[in-house]
Amino acid sequence: MRYLALIIAVLLVTPTFGQRKKKEEGSEFTPTYVEGIPYSLPRTGIKIHVKAVCEKFEPGPYASYAEQLLGIKDAKTRASNTWTITDVQMETFAEPDPEQVHKAWGEVAALLNLTPNGCLAGINAGDLVLPAFSQVASNSSAQQPDFEDGFSFDFFTDRPSYYPGDSTNNFRPTKVSVEQKAAEAAQRILDCRMNQYDMAALMMDGEHPDGKAYEVSMKELKKIEKDYIQLFVGRTTHKKQSYSTDYVPGSTVKSGQVVFRISDENGIVPATDLSGKPVMMEFERVEELNQKLAAQTSSENPDAGISGIYFRLPGVATVRLIYEMNELASARLSIAQFGVVAPFPEDFLGGSYAVELHPETGAIKSVKQK
Repeated sequence: MRYLALIIAVLLVTPTFGQRKKKEEGSEFTPTYVEGIPYSLPRTGIKIHVKAVCEKFEPGPYASYAEQLLGIKDAKTRASNTWTITDVQMETFAEPDPEQVHKAWGEVAALLNLTPNGCLAGINAGDLVLPAFSQVASNSSAQQPDFEDGFSFDFFTDRPSYYPGDSTNNFRPTKVSVEQKAAEAAQRILDCRMNQYDMAALMMDGEHPDGKAYEVSMKELKKIEKDYIQLFVGRTTHKKQSYSTDYVPGSTVKSGQVVFRISDENGIVPATDLSGKPVMMEFERVEELNQKLAAQTSSENPDAGISGIYFRLPGVATVRLIYEMNELASARLSIAQFGVVAPFPEDFLGGSYAVELHPETGAIKSVKQK
């Protein structure tokens, strides 16, 4: 009991780490701890740029009469949007890793070189030439208007919706049925074809166009025929979309992460928009590299890491974008957080060496003796 009381008394009068103590009455306060400089190691993010094209089909109002009047079989009667990915590009960027925030202690803290976002760039390396620090808005999407051909079902008409009445019906207008309109449109198509034949066979009544007039006349007849045929077979327009988004994988490899989605109605949408089908990102990590890096960076020095200086050896992985079991893109990338973190050798931290790191990955770039 006497020894226990003695231990408690010592603990009560001993200042704790991080507190200040007073030397003597009237003297200045002096700290019992050493301040440090916090910093972080970088992690790797993946910026994905996607381009897509939407094929929009609009059925013709007379599609159900296509086979009966023109012999065109299987005319589509249902509207559809089909999005196709035409280009995918992936690039990497660096940002501070919240899982790798450290503090440098002692004299080495005054020798740190940091990037503008607080990542370790060097030690006692003087004025480093760092990459330009810029921030570009991500998660952006832009759609271009439809590639229109100047034709629209909404405004196409060459027949009134009602026939004027006569004495047989007390001059009441009679509504033109869809079947009548379809029959008249089919007749126009046949007339255009016959006129083209007559013009090509020099069988037209009156003066036959030649030279530029012939070319213009044939072109106009073909356009009229195409416009009328679209009333039966429908029309297809295209729209382009570009989309960019960022994805930062965690240090633990997780395949099958949704990075964005593809919606039939809206095209490429964020991963949170459940209206679209998911595009997944998968990682195939090079485990053998990590095993050998971990074996080579292990240290038996009891003072390893005492200064709080760490560096990173990035890992390597094959990154794939998968949509509906199909591979959209694949790339072999260095990803910092998939690698190994190790303490910097204490022998190089006394000020006799200049150390430079790659700010994108946290790996050592050079060690030079001063």
